[in-house]
Amino acid sequence: MKRPLLFLDVDGPLNPYAAQPERRPEGYTTLRVPRDAALVDEVSLSSRRRTVRVWLNPAHGRALLGLGYDLCWATTWMAEANHWIAPVLGLPELPYVDFGDALFRERPDGVHWKTASLVEHAAGRPFAWVDDEQTAPDRAYVDAHHPGPALLHHVDPRIGLRDDGFHALADFARSVDDSQDSGPRLFRQARVTASPLRSWYPR
Repeated sequence: MKRPLLFLDVDGPLNPYAAQPERRPEGYTTLRVPRDAALVDEVSLSSRRRTVRVWLNPAHGRALLGLGYDLCWATTWMAEANHWIAPVLGLPELPYVDFGDALFRERPDGVHWKTASLVEHAAGRPFAWVDDEQTAPDRAYVDAHHPGPALLHHVDPRIGLRDDGFHALADFARSVDDSQDSGPRLFRQARVTASPLRSWYPR
């Protein structure tokens, strides 16, 4: 039985980059990363800086590993997340989604440039996606193109992933596990009854 996938964005959920710059959140440590390694969006961060400040909470690694998912990076960091981010969080080397030509490419329908790649990578497998840039068109795209359960969990980049987010992710993983144990018929029913999980949880 395959566990659901957890697609992890770095900047926003794990690195609350929009928090007050002079006040590092409690429990976080500061990492300085070369700009080319971080592959940041030039629109969101000043290109004058040679390094990018990253705030990470080392306790998040163990918490993520205990949620019942197979973790996968879904971030502009791509392979660099294993070099810079994973060691600070205590995570093993993880697979990542290679966005290729879709990276930063805006779509006319308002769907985030990550969304189609994540649905393709999941290939029908249940997944949760943690990000700070999801909008209603992304939920609609997933509903239309992904046959399995999916949770799109939006995170405020000013505060990052918090306890309520971890609880929402754990609840979704349990709902997927319960539906798989109940067999195909109940699995289809669970997908309908679990549809509120596609909405963002209150923060």
